Amino acid sequence: MRLSESVTSVYRTLRRRPADLLPFYVLGAAVPAIGRIGTFLGLAIVYATLETSGRLETFREEFAAMDRSPPNPETNPEGVADWASTELTPVLEPLVTPGVVGVVAITVLVTLLASLVLYAGVAAGQLAACHARLRGQRGILAGIAGVRRRWRSFLGLFLGEIVLWLGATVAIWLAATSAASVVVGATGEPAVGVLVGLGGGLLWAGTLVVLRALFAFAPVAVVVDDVGVLGSLSSTAGFVRSQPVEAVFYYVIALLAFVAFAAVVSVLSSVGVGSVVSVIGLLVLYPALDILKTALYGDYRGTVSRPPAVEETLREQFAAGLYRGWHELHAFVRKTPGLHAGVAVTALVGFGMGWAVAAPFDGLVETSITARLDGHVPPAAAAEFFTNNWTVALTTAYAGVALAVPALISIWFNGLVLGIYARLEVDPAELLAFVVPHGVLEIPAILVAGALGVHLGLAGWRTVRGRRSRATLADELEGAFWVLVGLGAILLLAGLIEGFVSPYYYRLLI
Repeated sequence: MRLSESVTSVYRTLRRRPADLLPFYVLGAAVPAIGRIGTFLGLAIVYATLETSGRLETFREEFAAMDRSPPNPETNPEGVADWASTELTPVLEPLVTPGVVGVVAITVLVTLLASLVLYAGVAAGQLAACHARLRGQRGILAGIAGVRRRWRSFLGLFLGEIVLWLGATVAIWLAATSAASVVVGATGEPAVGVLVGLGGGLLWAGTLVVLRALFAFAPVAVVVDDVGVLGSLSSTAGFVRSQPVEAVFYYVIALLAFVAFAAVVSVLSSVGVGSVVSVIGLLVLYPALDILKTALYGDYRGTVSRPPAVEETLREQFAAGLYRGWHELHAFVRKTPGLHAGVAVTALVGFGMGWAVAAPFDGLVETSITARLDGHVPPAAAAEFFTNNWTVALTTAYAGVALAVPALISIWFNGLVLGIYARLEVDPAELLAFVVPHGVLEIPAILVAGALGVHLGLAGWRTVRGRRSRATLADELEGAFWVLVGLGAILLLAGLIEGFVSPYYYRLLI
């Protein structure tokens, strides 16, 4: 397969049945939503501990009595430091106990380890799905099998690369520091020591580049060759030696893609629409790079073929996708009224808890929708609202695969935040007037995403229990993607209303 054919394979694979591949990449974005289960559990333990010990009440009382107007840090930085030591620190001291610190530390550690394991499993599924699609097989089904079969190897690769990076960093730093000390002592010239340090820095950068280059293809080798950690590294070294042009081609493409991606994100973030590029990265860039390296390595092993061309035009495919998304959304809502009712109750419970939690700070802390809309630029805001809300919907739904709990927590948390904002809003009528026009679309859409997450969680549980086949779970994951396409259309309309209508219409009536 020529290099141009490998690029064509990427394009055709993304075009042909995207719902048979992209759900695993949305699952990757949903890992933080799954991992924060441990975070919320730890925070709940901390909250219960502080509440029962009376320390939280002490904090509320001292917070109410403190001076909450620090000096301007630009004109009086010393005053800010003095305010922090005399006003803020005494208020926070009751919340910092050895028990609280221990719970927080354990929570962070468990969350990091759980996230690493989850990322290993999802990455195994992603590359297994890419390999299957390049072989003309069903991607999601192969991805599910890949998670179960290869997550340990992927975890080993992740940990191995981290350990080697850290080891190389420490070793080169110690060697460069020692060499610089010896040279400076012998010559008496600090400038020579600086040169030695720069040389050590270049050696460190080169070592990390070599390690990343080696580990870039190792996960693909695990999938294609069905080998473990050491076998994949050996196979990758053989690939780079025998196919240097293909390897360098991927390295260059990946580097240029990430540099361009980071530059675009930086530019668009400066005008408040960075999440637009993030969605493109999630659904286009990351799967494209995985397909490319799988195609290159798979061709080296003779396990992939060039996918057939897609007959539909992009416009026809986009229109058909929107139609199917709307149809699947309508069918899902109609078939699962009980799930939607349960999710709505969860959101209301969260709202009520947020309202109650914020009660002690009512009048002490204020939020303002007018202040949050300061500098509002309608086109940029509409794009940001849409992509942010659609990302929430995507991650909420697919995070629910983990036995539905993350989806319910996400809905509860969104309700909690809304309850806090509503309680602390300086002008509740203005907040309500702002939310209603787009909220009548946005809030139900997020609730549907939550219900979809619960549905996927139940499907995953039945599959684990052996009551449903992996093929059925694959059907559910693929169908969920189309439901989310339908939700995306609704959230796009909600974003346009929130950007162009909600901040302005009611002011004409005042």
